[in-house]
Order: sequence, then C-alpha cells, then structure tokens
Amino acid sequence: RNRCQRLDLSGNDRNWFLTGKPDSYRNTTDKGLRCLLGVPHTSDRNAHHSLGRFCSQSFQPLGEKIHPLQISSVEQPSHHFPAWNIQINRSFHTSASLQAAPVPLFWIIVKPAQKLFAIILGRSIRKWWKALPPNKRELFKESARKNKWKILLGVSSLGVVFVMFYFTHLEETPITGRARLLVFGKEHFRELSQMEYDMWMEQFKGQMLPETDARYQVVERVVGHLSESNKDIPQVAALQWVIHVVDEPGVNAFVLPNGQVFVFTGLLDAVSDIHQLSFILGHEIAHAVLEHAAEKASLVHFLDFLSLIFLTMIWAICPRDSLAVVGQWIQSKLQEFMFDRPYSRTLEAEADKVGLQFAAKACVDVRASSVFWQQMELAETIQGQPKLPEWLSTHPSHENRAEHLDRLIPEALKIRESCNCPSLSGPDPRLIFRLNMQHLLESYKGREAPNSTKQDPSKPKLDFPHT
Repeated sequence: RNRCQRLDLSGNDRNWFLTGKPDSYRNTTDKGLRCLLGVPHTSDRNAHHSLGRFCSQSFQPLGEKIHPLQISSVEQPSHHFPAWNIQINRSFHTSASLQAAPVPLFWIIVKPAQKLFAIILGRSIRKWWKALPPNKRELFKESARKNKWKILLGVSSLGVVFVMFYFTHLEETPITGRARLLVFGKEHFRELSQMEYDMWMEQFKGQMLPETDARYQVVERVVGHLSESNKDIPQVAALQWVIHVVDEPGVNAFVLPNGQVFVFTGLLDAVSDIHQLSFILGHEIAHAVLEHAAEKASLVHFLDFLSLIFLTMIWAICPRDSLAVVGQWIQSKLQEFMFDRPYSRTLEAEADKVGLQFAAKACVDVRASSVFWQQMELAETIQGQPKLPEWLSTHPSHENRAEHLDRLIPEALKIRESCNCPSLSGPDPRLIFRLNMQHLLESYKGREAPNSTKQDPSKPKLDFPHT
C-alpha cells in the first residue's frame, strides 16, 4: 500500500548547495560524457492532478517528532528498513570490452567531425564560387532565379523533415506530463550513465566514506526515506539508489541517471537542518526520475544538427576565414544563450517543483527550501561575489528560485497534509530568517562606524542563529 512516511533522524543544519559537478575533466571523452549527462527547470501544467494521487488513505501517522540533524553525533540506526530501495555498492561495473559503444557516446565522438565537415564544405563552396568566371556566375544566378520555386520546395521539404522528426520523438515527462524531445533510447543512456559512474568511482576511490561513518548514515537514511515515501511513483521505485559520500570540501551533490547518489561532505558541513538537506536531495533525485540528462542531451543534439546548416552557410558566405570564425562564435553564443541556458533553467525549476513534492510526501518542512536559497544569496553577497544576470547562468538566480519555491510551498503543504503528516510546530523558518536578517543588519550598522578602520566591511564576520 502507498504510504507517506515522516523522517526520524537526529541532527543539526546549515545548508549551501551548488548543483552540478566539478568542472575538471581529464580527457575529451570524459568531458563529453559529463557534459552529456550533467544536468545543469518551465512551469508544469500537470504537476499533480489530485492530492489523493500522492498518498493512500491507509496511512497510520507516526507519533514521533522530527528532530534536528546532528551530523557529528548520529549513531548507527537500531532498526532496518527493508522496503528502502537502496543498494550499497562499492564495486566497479565496467562494460564488456567487445560491447558496442552507446549511441549517445557515438554522437559525442562524431560531433567534432560533423562541425569540421560543415566548415570544410562551406569553405569549399566559397572557394568554388570565387574561382568561377563572371559569366558563369551570372548563368548560375539566372538558373537559380528560374528554378527558385524548386529550390524553395526543396528547402521547405527539408524543414518538414526536421519538424516531423521533432514531433515524432516527443514524449511525456513523468509526473509533470510536460511534452519533451527525447532522441536517445533509455537503454543506451543507462549504459552511458554506467560509464560515467565508473569514472567518478575511479576519481573518488580514495575519498569514499565507509558505511559506518555517521555522515554516510545520515545521507542513507534521508535518501531511503525519500524513496520509501515516494515509492508509489514507478520511476522512483524502479531505480536502485546507490549511496556515495565523498570526503571532499566542495559544497556539492548530484544523482546520476542510474540512481547513483554522490554527496560531498562539504554539503553536509554546510546544511542548516534536515529539512533543507532533504529538499536538496529530493531536487537531485527529481533530476534522475524526470530523466533530465537524456532530455538535455537530446535537445543539444537536435540543435547541434540544425546548426550545421547555419555553420555551412556562414563559412560559404563570409569572404574571409577570420570573419567566418567570428560568425561561428556568434552563432554558438546565440544558441547557448537563447536555447541551451534557458532550457537548463527550465529543467532546474522543474526539479525544484518535483523535489518539493517528494519532500512534502516525506513530511519534511517544505518551507525550509525557500530559506536555503535566501541563505545562498546572502552568502554570495557577504563574500562580495558579483551578481551576474540570470540569463548568463544555467540556473535560476537564488532570489528568483526562492520566490518560485514560495509560490509552490502552499500546494506542497496541502500534499503534506493529505499524507497525514504531523502538523508543523513553531514559527515559519522564513519568518525566522527575515527576523535574523533584520537583527543582523541592525547590529552590523551599529558596529560599522567604530570598526571601520579595523575591519573590511565587504567581509563581515557573521554568526547566524539556527532556526
């Protein structure tokens, strides 16, 4: 039976989180794999049809209260949760040596050759045109004018082929029901995901925390509780969650499409409370469940194939190679900022929405999700980091993300209530954060004048009370 369950952990919290993965890639294949699988989120029309779909009415509420998370003192749980779909796996899973490369990997390797072919073809057309005598150029132009309808028909036919390809490869996104392009087969992408998993395991093989470590147990129990609370969703139940806690100071976490969860200790050191940690891991689990990696790779592949036509035209029309290089750079930047990055922000927003639903069904205080992004914005402001426009980023700005979550929280609270979760006690953490901010600014203004010659005002020492 489908049940909503509440979280019973012991711990404390202070949470910063940077989605994504480290940028250091050892070789071209590694880079291609990680760019393809790494999911750096549009509003969803059909996020949930009814609250009854989330939880069954047979739930028996647990009577204990959710405790704060104290990462440094968590003990080995005294009970076992057999229903959790978690696989603890330290071994390497390499593909057979004679196995054919997955289709996505093939396209990663072929992509540079496609661009090179387009450049050579465009440059050859330009040279051929320049080498034609003036009279032959006029004859060619006259022939083109006479056959303009045939040329137009051919170009239109090519456009129809692309449109048909696009609409015949549309699928419905799990949970949200959003239509999306999916070119690669799921089985091929699972193979590719396994290859990337082996790469990460090789990179972090000396930094993995043992299963007896308290921090590992915290992550295991949070992921297990999220998966158990959402097991009514087929995509969640189908994945085997492999937990890996990496002893790395970076504030980071990610989940591969196969369900392998990687959490850095820097994230555990930075979280504010168990609720924020649960939301973050729910967000990353949502990426895997919604198959965002395959979706992003499909869109990029489709756009890259279309861009080959424009790339050929650029090298054919530009009179000099230098101008063609500039034109190619402009074309790539237009594609990046008009399609790639906005689409990444759409996927991030969708993962926030679904991750919030996952957390709500797990009886997490979903209001903490908004506070987390406000903390992130405050941290960057205190550190003096430049505030870049959102359109330059693959992720929504922290401010917009917090506002988006604030709009979603009322619906998430209804989901939480429908799961018979214990009522939330105490003040709203968003209010606590605002009051702390107000008190902090007032106290800092009072100290700023006398300490202005001794302290750099761009880097004040701040002590945040815990919520």
